[in-house]
Amino acid sequence: QLQLVESGGGLVQAGESMSISCAVSGTIFSRNTKAWYRQAPGRQREFVAQITSTGSTNVTDSVKGRFTISRDNAKNTVTLQMNNLRPEGTGVYYCRVLAIDCWGKGIQVTVSS
Repeated sequence: QLQLVESGGGLVQAGESMSISCAVSGTIFSRNTKAWYRQAPGRQREFVAQITSTGSTNVTDSVKGRFTISRDNAKNTVTLQMNNLRPEGTGVYYCRVLAIDCWGKGIQVTVSS
């Protein structure tokens, strides 16, 4: 059974950086497209960034130039580097494997103003 475990969240001040990672167990889908989503308090879950098996990336407009998604196929991990964080970046961040719609449990990121 595929499992996704997020790590690296916490509290930062606005303008600071944070990196969060997702470890994917199970090699069958290790090369599928993976993505990060976030859910702010009182709001719906929204797409943040994705990366394909070939390394092609896409990020939502609100984080372009600040967030970078990357993956390590050998380690089955996907990482979201978040720079110049803003208070509106606060929320629970979820890792997802798109092909089978598998989600991690999420990790809290809090950006104080």
